[in-house]
Amino acid sequence: MNSLEALSRIRIVLSHPSHPGNVGAAARAMKTMGLGRLYLVCPKSFPDPEAWALAAGAIDVLDSARVCASLDEALAGTTLAVAMSARPRDISHPPLEARAAAQELVRSAQREEAALVFGNETAGLDNDEVLKCNRLARIPVVADYASLNLAQAVQVMAYEVRLAAIGQAPDPGGVAPHAPGETARHEEVENFHAHLERSLRASGFLDPKNPRRLMERLRRLFARARLEKEEVNILRGMLSAWDQGNRDKK
Repeated sequence: MNSLEALSRIRIVLSHPSHPGNVGAAARAMKTMGLGRLYLVCPKSFPDPEAWALAAGAIDVLDSARVCASLDEALAGTTLAVAMSARPRDISHPPLEARAAAQELVRSAQREEAALVFGNETAGLDNDEVLKCNRLARIPVVADYASLNLAQAVQVMAYEVRLAAIGQAPDPGGVAPHAPGETARHEEVENFHAHLERSLRASGFLDPKNPRRLMERLRRLFARARLEKEEVNILRGMLSAWDQGNRDKK
């Protein structure tokens, strides 16, 4: 398979964009690099004439953009999501440089859905949004002025993704080297995390006064693993047996 075909399985997700001009400029940045799938999570104003004006020749990208009510909706069906953030995090995935993140995206998108996730122009992505993604990446800007416009950040990453696709040989048989089995989709992993938290609460292991930190660490652990469908089924089967055993003891 031509690696450029992987671009058709990469979506660009803008979470809570506040300026419609940035949405239009991002669409233009995407189209110049062969990306056409734009997802908008709770945009402040869309559709908007300013977005169409800034999109120039990329009107088709805006016309086909999908507006979502949540990040979960925007990531549904993906097996790899890369969060873009320049801000240091106390608990998060180890950050990748932009080029390495783009290469992993293209490898994954040779057979599965993948996403690049960008945050709001003012606040960026919050910690919950970052932890819903498998990877965290940053653009190596100078330390004393790390502020990139949203559309500029999209342009940089779109370029890196295209560069990775051009330079990457296709995997034999279309199988990504890191995933011999079928990778679990975003919604399947989210359902597992919800099940895990319920089981940990019921068992008493999870401190009800401070559950967040442990669950964040567990999210980070399983994100590194990039769970396969069968692995999720095994883990949820274990949790179900654990839950039943706890009920039988009562």
